[in-house]
Amino acid sequence: MTSPDETFFITPQDVERAFYEALEKGNLEAMMRVWSDEEQVVCVHPGGAALIGQRAVHEAWQQIFAHSGKFNLQVVQQTAVITPFAVITHVLEHFSQIGQEGLVAPVAATNIYTRGVLGWRMVGHHASPAPPDSLAEVPTVLH
Repeated sequence: MTSPDETFFITPQDVERAFYEALEKGNLEAMMRVWSDEEQVVCVHPGGAALIGQRAVHEAWQQIFAHSGKFNLQVVQQTAVITPFAVITHVLEHFSQIGQEGLVAPVAATNIYTRGVLGWRMVGHHASPAPPDSLAEVPTVLH
């Protein structure tokens, strides 16, 4: 069994999957395991300012998880830019409150992952409200 500091994500898809599992479960420890320990990480929540650095990112997720109810989450990947040491994905996040029917308007998110000595980690997450008509077909991978 690995400790939180020893989590090794082999692929950027592993990190993205872990990020959304932590988000859906409201698990702060799991959430912070996906983030790089570099101080240059950045996170922007819908309508919020840019949070730069591990401490700011940690505190923001802590507040979100403390004040949000449980919800279901469906993530649809729209595009991905892939390089040997960085991957940028653009996804639509569809949230719904548990016990309530229907999805709310999607949230558009851009996630940035880099590969380092400890495997892949998230270095950026930028989310903003997306218009409901943003479900148009787009390519899943950009070259």
